Amino acid sequence: MKIDLRTVLPKLALIVSLAFAWSSSLGNDLLSGAGNNSLSSIVGNADFVPVEQAYSVTVVVEADQLLFNWTIRDGYYLYRDRFKFKSLDRNTVLDAPRFESGLVKWDDYFEKELEVYYRQTSVALPFNSTASQLSLQIESQGCADAGLCYPPYKQWLEIDLKSGIVEISSLPAAQQSGAGQSETISASTSTNLPLPLVLLFALLGGMILNLMPCVFPILSIKVLSFTSNHKTDRSRHIHGLVYTAGVVISFVAIAIAMLSLRAAGESIGWGFQLQSPLFVTFLVYLFFVMGLGLSGYLEIGSSLMSLGQSTQREEGLHSSFMTGVLATTVASPCTAPFMAPALGFAISQSAATALLVFAFLGLGMALPFILLAWIPGLTQRLPKPGPWMDRFKQFLAFPIYLSAVWLLWVVGRQTSIDMAAAVIAGLILLVMGLWIWKLNNKPATRLLSALTIAAGLATPLAALSEAESEPEFAPYSAELLAELRSDNRPVFINLTADWCITCLVNERVALSSDAVHQLMRDNQVTYLKGDWTNSDPEITKLLRSFNRSGVPLYLLYPKGPGEAQVLPQILTESMVISALEQALTVAKN
Repeated sequence: MKIDLRTVLPKLALIVSLAFAWSSSLGNDLLSGAGNNSLSSIVGNADFVPVEQAYSVTVVVEADQLLFNWTIRDGYYLYRDRFKFKSLDRNTVLDAPRFESGLVKWDDYFEKELEVYYRQTSVALPFNSTASQLSLQIESQGCADAGLCYPPYKQWLEIDLKSGIVEISSLPAAQQSGAGQSETISASTSTNLPLPLVLLFALLGGMILNLMPCVFPILSIKVLSFTSNHKTDRSRHIHGLVYTAGVVISFVAIAIAMLSLRAAGESIGWGFQLQSPLFVTFLVYLFFVMGLGLSGYLEIGSSLMSLGQSTQREEGLHSSFMTGVLATTVASPCTAPFMAPALGFAISQSAATALLVFAFLGLGMALPFILLAWIPGLTQRLPKPGPWMDRFKQFLAFPIYLSAVWLLWVVGRQTSIDMAAAVIAGLILLVMGLWIWKLNNKPATRLLSALTIAAGLATPLAALSEAESEPEFAPYSAELLAELRSDNRPVFINLTADWCITCLVNERVALSSDAVHQLMRDNQVTYLKGDWTNSDPEITKLLRSFNRSGVPLYLLYPKGPGEAQVLPQILTESMVISALEQALTVAKN
């Protein structure tokens, strides 16, 4: 390979200088304030207040219940469904809390309609205790209208039932004597670490990242490419620098995004991007395609990891740079020893210092490759090319596949099993589209391939963007149905199962309609759902009472006396709306 240094070095220097100049100026703009460019300065100057100032609670002890009175700062609100109450002793049993009615609003943070409280709210918590002292843990969560959402806020209560004295703390009782002091000492120690030591920790942590199962295959393949390509010293040096630039610039970009969001009031840290199901889904696809490339089923996978280094032109530098970017991307789910103190130090310092720490993390991650590129003796000790390289490459696909499975599990935990299934279906469509692409070069075949690949990419996006719009329901029980009927309440019953395709289609097409949802809510129609995925004798009994041997079964009881109307097994939105309106009209007459 012949590389003109006069052409390459100015380009590389321009890329690096622009990246660092942009990061430094942006970071200082975001994190500076009145001559003080510390992160705490910008957070302190923001309009947001600490969580304990946004929400305060007082407790009134009554005979058989506790009354919690929350005072909420103007412009802030609390979520009803985020309140949690937990007894910390065995002698106390807490009953279900009783909430006031709140305001229903669309919440951008959770991406659904939620009931919230402004200004103030009270929660009555019935209890039964044989002790004279109560120990409770309460949890709440709220947001500000301006865009900040606090993490769940826990408080610990010690309540003397005889005197009515209530002590509220942000720490458990067992930790109040020493934990606060040790926490302060730990934070102070992290902040007062000397910068050279922190940079050393960052360098070591970045180096250890290379051993993670999702990163190691990439570095290994890049190293093995040296046995057959880039044989000249000059070529190795240049590619080592370009790879390092890709890693370091990527780490700095992550730092800029993290510090910017923290400055805006978000509570985030390393790996914050993994809190987005969309980004994790992207990683699942990326790991899966890389695995296909390593297994030899897909040539594009090799180019993704810079295996296609056969070109003798300057474009190989782009491959090395993108390998660095890719290595940083797949390393984001991982942490390593020495990283914690370095990252903890970085987010408490000025923008320039924080970016320097992240740059050293990237430098540490790239260091093994730098040594290989610049020390000729190391390259000479690499094993000679041979058939073993292809087998080793195929073996490295398995940790990549396992990483994809782990990330798929993360997506399922973040969202639902439906989203995980959508990702799997999307991957299957993706492979099918790539298979069609290889059949022939005809335009019609290539168009079909492109459409199939597009469908594979769109499947999880559609599942992720679709808000849950099915009306709120209660689990079916014969006792609940009898109680609702005795109160003359209209009731809609949906007997379904996860393995029933017709049931799932009906729920998606008809029962998840906004119009159906609103009609049920406006007319106080109670929605009961009987899940027959697993055997349930109570649901089986209801099915047999209507001469049915399986699901779906849809029943609509009118308001007041009257028999249930059995809806068809295949539903449409208009069909459900018509049945509801008819039942409600009959009840009014």
